[in-house]
Amino acid sequence: MPKSPYEFTAGNTPDAPRSDLPGLLAALAADLRRIDYTLDGVARLLGPTASAALNRDQVIPAMLATAQAVQRTAAAAPLAAVVRLWLLAEPQERETLDAALPGIGVEGLLELGLVQPVPGTPRITAKADLRPYGWDANPDGSGGAELWVASDLAAHQQAGVLRHDHVLGIGQASTTLVQTTVRQHTERALDLGTGCGIQAFHLLHHCQHVTATDISERALAYARFNILLNAEALSVDPDRLEDRVSLRLGSLLEPVAGEEFSLVVSNPPFVITPRSAGEDAAGQFTYRDGGLPGDEIVASLVADLPGVLAPGGVAQLLGNWEVPAGASWDERPRSWVRAGTDAWFIQREQVSPEQYAETWLQDASESRDRAHYRDAYAAYLADFGSRNVAGIGFGMVWLRRPAAAGQETISRFEEITYPIEQPIGPHLGAAVERSDWLAAHDLAGTHLLVADDVTEERHQRPGAEHPGVILLRQGAGLRRTNLMSTELAGFVSACDGDLAAGQIAAALEALLGGEAGSFQRSLLADVANLVRDGFLIPAAFPAEQ
Repeated sequence: MPKSPYEFTAGNTPDAPRSDLPGLLAALAADLRRIDYTLDGVARLLGPTASAALNRDQVIPAMLATAQAVQRTAAAAPLAAVVRLWLLAEPQERETLDAALPGIGVEGLLELGLVQPVPGTPRITAKADLRPYGWDANPDGSGGAELWVASDLAAHQQAGVLRHDHVLGIGQASTTLVQTTVRQHTERALDLGTGCGIQAFHLLHHCQHVTATDISERALAYARFNILLNAEALSVDPDRLEDRVSLRLGSLLEPVAGEEFSLVVSNPPFVITPRSAGEDAAGQFTYRDGGLPGDEIVASLVADLPGVLAPGGVAQLLGNWEVPAGASWDERPRSWVRAGTDAWFIQREQVSPEQYAETWLQDASESRDRAHYRDAYAAYLADFGSRNVAGIGFGMVWLRRPAAAGQETISRFEEITYPIEQPIGPHLGAAVERSDWLAAHDLAGTHLLVADDVTEERHQRPGAEHPGVILLRQGAGLRRTNLMSTELAGFVSACDGDLAAGQIAAALEALLGGEAGSFQRSLLADVANLVRDGFLIPAAFPAEQ
């Protein structure tokens, strides 16, 4: 494949870890592995309460836990020192780090750009965050990984407002997209707005080649460092990185114009930010702010992503959208989807303009300067007010380019704000497969079964002959609840695989005296919805993995 003019190959970017020193990267990985600097190793060192506090960005319990661990056994000292250095951003003595990481030593860490001296002292402090990351193996033992991820120090690890070209680490949005993505083997995948590379790590486990783009040179430098630090776990040959990964520097879809991918994932800079006259990119937080007014960054991606999808290709992303006063939440997102595109939006949360402003001002530590906080907060409210915005939605977006022109498209817009099973990706994939199955098969001739996780709930007034409310509930996946009519409840109770759906519908029509023809059509339409949502499963349909 010819090299793109957007190709990013720099291994020595200012203010980012160096990835052009393979010997030091290998030594660092060996040292971290030796002291068990892993998710499980750190959890054992800290204990459950300090680990939970650290997940809330509270470092004091972890400081106490590391001190207690070293008092109990000197063998805990190397791991405790590394945890304090990178997770707690607590300066360490040079000799302590040399003893903890003898293969690379402090001099090697300095050369990589991961640490820096504390002026006037013999101590060393973190210049970047470096933490364990990974995921469990599949039931067959395949697919698991233990990695390390470098990023800029977070707000709780440093003083002042974050730098505007801040490279975000492992956050809630990135893990949400990881859990949402439907994992299938593909030849070519695109990670649009890769940041420090979280999505690319997962894609490399089930995709032959990954193109990762970002508008930030520092972000791509971090992603390159992380991929090469974890080369063995990601099945990447450090000497032939381009065989599996292409890093591209550029905005949105510019670096991949004219190319097609079977899978695109994106955690884009979707945060809605007030625009001001004369601003430039240097004044924007590039990890979250796409530089466009309102929700235009997400709108443009929803409209344009199908253009880089191969036939049958899928794009999954996260996003915010504005909800104007008096409008339904899905009014704007519906308008973004181009004709001939499959689309499924799930709104997971909706907040007020005030809540939104507070969240993102706190995110970048902008609340530390009272005058700046007041002015920035007012700017958010004025910006939303100028467009009559009453709420801001957050959710998951699934898009697909149909495999053939003219196919009937999927169009689903729903709000699910309660807790759902994680990872949800396998269940979303199975739901799409069921929709495709329904489009290709005659439901009336299908034998159906009740899914294993489904239960029925009946409510009735004391002394009543019949229940007033019948609910069908899912225990897995999206955990939906369906309000049932008497005839639909009767249909579900007969779904043991013996009779075809049309036979059950005909029997209920005769039993309940429904209008000939229309009764069955209406009932089977409701049954199709139960199949689409996974309450009922065709007897020959493959189970979710």
